[in-house]
Amino acid sequence: MNLVAGVDSSTQSCKVVVLDAGSGTLVREGRAAHPDGTEVQPDHWWRALSAAFDDAGGLADVSALSVGGQQHGMVLLDHAGEVVRPALLWNDTRSAGAAAALTDEVGAEDFARRTGLVPVASFTITKVRWVRDHEPDLADRVAAVALPHDWLTWRLRGYGPAASSPLGPDLEQLTTDRSDASGTGYWSPSSGEYDLDLFKLAFGRDAREAVGSAGPGEPGTVVLPRVLGPGDSAGAIHPGCFGSGAAELPGAAGSGSAGPGTAAPGQRIVLGAGAGDNAAAALGLGTKPGDVVVSVGTSGTVFSVASRAVADPSGTVAGFADASGEYLPIAVTLNAARVLSSVAGILGVDFDELSRLALEAEPGAGGVVLVPYFEGERTPNLPHAKASFHGLSIASSTRSNLARAAIEGMLCGLSGGLDSLRSQGGAATRLLLIGGAVQNPAVQAIAAQVFDLPVVVPSPGEYVARGAAVQAAWAHHGSRPDWPVAVDAAPAPDYQPVIRQNYLRACGHIDPGN
Repeated sequence: MNLVAGVDSSTQSCKVVVLDAGSGTLVREGRAAHPDGTEVQPDHWWRALSAAFDDAGGLADVSALSVGGQQHGMVLLDHAGEVVRPALLWNDTRSAGAAAALTDEVGAEDFARRTGLVPVASFTITKVRWVRDHEPDLADRVAAVALPHDWLTWRLRGYGPAASSPLGPDLEQLTTDRSDASGTGYWSPSSGEYDLDLFKLAFGRDAREAVGSAGPGEPGTVVLPRVLGPGDSAGAIHPGCFGSGAAELPGAAGSGSAGPGTAAPGQRIVLGAGAGDNAAAALGLGTKPGDVVVSVGTSGTVFSVASRAVADPSGTVAGFADASGEYLPIAVTLNAARVLSSVAGILGVDFDELSRLALEAEPGAGGVVLVPYFEGERTPNLPHAKASFHGLSIASSTRSNLARAAIEGMLCGLSGGLDSLRSQGGAATRLLLIGGAVQNPAVQAIAAQVFDLPVVVPSPGEYVARGAAVQAAWAHHGSRPDWPVAVDAAPAPDYQPVIRQNYLRACGHIDPGN
């Protein structure tokens, strides 16, 4: 059996899946936790990666591997390959002021045209501006800026600080892919190139793309990872990457023999280009143009595969690139699964009982509407808003209507993201519903009533890691695999426009008299 592996190095943990390269069947998997926080020393990711390899039974029989990772995180390296400061993650909001300043300096329309994005605190460009302004002594030491998956791929190839890597601090070997580069705010999906003027505006120093094997580039400039294309290989895992300098890591090679987290002597494990997490998930789900993915987690994401680059000057839709050569416009809501847990807590029930109650009520919940902005909202951009129930009367104020209104409100909020994607010209022919909360039967049934698209619920799985494994197989065999995706449910289409109409009235988006 020919095996490939995929990694999901996410905010909370590192997951590894090992799959049959021919069928995509899961053979084994492993995981390890990451520390909490909005800034993290990357060495924690390195240790978790090795531990997850161990937990997955090692790599001794694996032919290729690729790393999917949390987007936007800023990893700063000096000339010695040392990490300059803890990585600022996507959920670190200290750079909100930098985002506003960059938007003022460039203009939202021009920023969107050049990069597909309008700066918010998540994006890497705002984080490098924050370091420039608040930690100038550290900024002066920076020789390269990478993203989490870039740094892990570089380390797997054997590069890093001289004391803990077999090949040393060759910054010219840093690589990334178009999907992760498109989340920085200084790379253009439409041109496929870094916008070095924007980087200089943010950081105050010139930058250039790494030259790879072509030899040392221009000295004195900040190195940005070389951008690989779909199906490209980043090289191979170095057999000593968990070796003498990192002997304390789980699975490290001890006295010359490979531990469970390393390759066997003489084995060559091809490394794929890697990807940002949403793009990797799209690969893992086998999405094609016209597919829309709605992910219901702590926050909600709505993204689709598109055949052209998107530039939304409102900033509602971020115009990312995908990992297949297409584009990945995405809208994000702040309120998703936590809406259900909050209302379940109010009603004093668990998720199963919330589902049962919701399915007792009629579509539209008797006129009861929950506008679910418990944590403010990003789509639409209402950061200071709060949640509110509307349409309550003596007759309508039942537990069943409140439960149903919670699910309808959460899904209607996500449907606003779908509206935003469609406003950018995106095709939408099928909706894939993923995330832990979508296993709730009421969420599945009500989704078929809120969204005017056929709804498919894929079986639960580690789709980011699976997408990275797609990349690994692609890099190793030269063609993108077409693995089947198991489906748990496909609720019958039952579009009920009254749900959205009531919701929009409550939000004040249409005349309440209509």
